Amino acid sequence: MSQRNETTILLLTLIATIGLVAGGVWLFTKGIQPPPPGSTDSTTPSPSQPVVQDNISFGEEILVTKEVSNNPPFVDLKQKGVTAIAGKNYSQAVSYLQAALKLNPNAPETRIYLNNAQIGEQKSYTIAVAAPIGSDADGALEILRGVATAQNKINQAAGGNGLRLKVAIANDNNQETQAQEIATKLVNNSEILGVVGHWASGITLAAAPVYDSGKLVTISPISTSVKLSNISRYVFRTVPSDYVAARALANYMLKLQRKNAFVFFNSQSDYSKSLKSEFSTAVSLQGGQVLSEIDLSTSAFNAAQSVEQAKRQKADVLMLAADTNKLDQALQVVQVNQKQFNILAGDDVYGIKTLKDGGAAAEGMVVAVPWHSDAEATQSDFLRQSKQLWGGANVNWRTALSYDAVQALVAALERNPTRSGVQEVLSSPEFSTQGASGTIRFLPSGDRNAPVQLVKIIPSNSSRSGTGYDFAPVSP
Repeated sequence: MSQRNETTILLLTLIATIGLVAGGVWLFTKGIQPPPPGSTDSTTPSPSQPVVQDNISFGEEILVTKEVSNNPPFVDLKQKGVTAIAGKNYSQAVSYLQAALKLNPNAPETRIYLNNAQIGEQKSYTIAVAAPIGSDADGALEILRGVATAQNKINQAAGGNGLRLKVAIANDNNQETQAQEIATKLVNNSEILGVVGHWASGITLAAAPVYDSGKLVTISPISTSVKLSNISRYVFRTVPSDYVAARALANYMLKLQRKNAFVFFNSQSDYSKSLKSEFSTAVSLQGGQVLSEIDLSTSAFNAAQSVEQAKRQKADVLMLAADTNKLDQALQVVQVNQKQFNILAGDDVYGIKTLKDGGAAAEGMVVAVPWHSDAEATQSDFLRQSKQLWGGANVNWRTALSYDAVQALVAALERNPTRSGVQEVLSSPEFSTQGASGTIRFLPSGDRNAPVQLVKIIPSNSSRSGTGYDFAPVSP
């Protein structure tokens, strides 16, 4: 064979080898890509095949990092429990998580993971809770306490063959895109039979079409915008809409013989715009008027100038329809006002920050909330259970209404444990069940059929808030 032929053969062999290697690399990198979001491929993760860092956890990873801070022994035990759950060593996980809760009982994510580990591979019904863990850890913990309290009660009462509840925790970061992604993953997991969520009205509005198309019920304990009414047969809420809160505040204002209001709101918030509009309508219908609407979100906003404007226009009342994103600006108004005008506010203003930063200037402010523990005639089962679970820590309306969302889902699951069955039960005019805030019933719109509670900021010597001030129910 000539040297030229030998060279040609060697060259062809080399080219073929390179082609085979390249093809193998392509198959390895391209041929086993994971299915796209929303795929119904059999490899779609389920609770028995958890995926870490997908913002959803049954206990295989820690999402609420704030819960584990500043307590190294607790952190160590919780991490060992989470690692054990990821490895399906459930009895070991139970031991670690029980020990962790002895060091820090006020840890709802840990409690939910413990309850899940105690179920292990046993038969159970599964729901999820979507909370703003990445953007508002304190708010997320308030929701998780309610969910954990309900899950704990249900699972302890289950006995040998009763209904047990497994809960997935999801971080929607209070962002529309992430909430839609979370909703899609929950819809695609056939084991999820209901969802508690979301937080801000705009986030629930963004995720609603996903739940609607996936025929998966979600119950928001927080979102109050009137835009959510009738948005979907699969969207409910245990919190009354802004229509109810606005009318309660307007009625109180006119009861004080005040008729002229200045309203402060955030034009970037669906909740804030909803409450502002409903309040303006309610005041007008009763003979009062809103003299001006001040947007807290503009760069030109100035609290001192706004209060001076209210004086010039002879306002009687300042109404704070602020959301949590613009709470700082709303509290600037409170400080500048220094009790010159009566102040009314919506439920996003309710919280420890208002008591702490508002201080003496906030005394007398009246806030509309769905529920308040001091309004209870007697200590309810929910309050007793909460104090026992969370080491005596106080709970607020967000915790109570989250508890109610789980109670509603469980009542539906007991009657018809399918996605369509849950929707049918909750939509029935005959449906009712008991929650922390009383009887839970839904209107055809999906709204909660319930009143709100007005509370007032008063000086307090109790250690509950640690600020010297507290919220107390307003007498009817």
